[in-house]
Amino acid sequence: MAAPPVGPVVRALRKELGRTLAEVSASSGLSVPFLSQVENGRASTSLRSLQSLAEALGTTAVALLAAAQDAARIDIVKAAENILDDGSTGVVRPLVRGHRQLHALEFTGATEHGDRTFQHGNDELCYVVHGSARVRAGDEEYLLEAGDALYRTAGVPHSWRALSADTRVLLVGVNEKARIILEPAEPGRPATR
Repeated sequence: MAAPPVGPVVRALRKELGRTLAEVSASSGLSVPFLSQVENGRASTSLRSLQSLAEALGTTAVALLAAAQDAARIDIVKAAENILDDGSTGVVRPLVRGHRQLHALEFTGATEHGDRTFQHGNDELCYVVHGSARVRAGDEEYLLEAGDALYRTAGVPHSWRALSADTRVLLVGVNEKARIILEPAEPGRPATR
């Protein structure tokens, strides 16, 4: 099954920002005809293109994907759903639909993310399900193998790359717009988080 249709979300955000296709093209490195096809649902993007487009619009690929899907109280993402080409020889699959407190992405195959550095406003967990990955977090580099997890707090610059074609990595992060909701306190007791 194809990735979520982000075209209407991209068009709405671009128009809200008052930007033309030519301006978004110049800042994303994607052609005007391709952007027009994406907006009109005639083309889908790789994750790499979606990230470039998101950056040009001042948001994230995860936020565009979330806005393209409805959030249900209970949701099952089947193994063949939500698959995006990652722009190399792997695939990425958003495991959470809609705007949620968490986001989760599954990367499978020889994905290459070592050439980009990411930095998020909230915490993130990187878990290697199968294979191995080299992760750079802050000024350190780590080798993660199947079953290993690396937790990063907000603001830590990081990058990673799969070391084999059979690698599967799960990234789970706190949504940038997540809120803490305090439970009402019982009389005489402090509120809890």
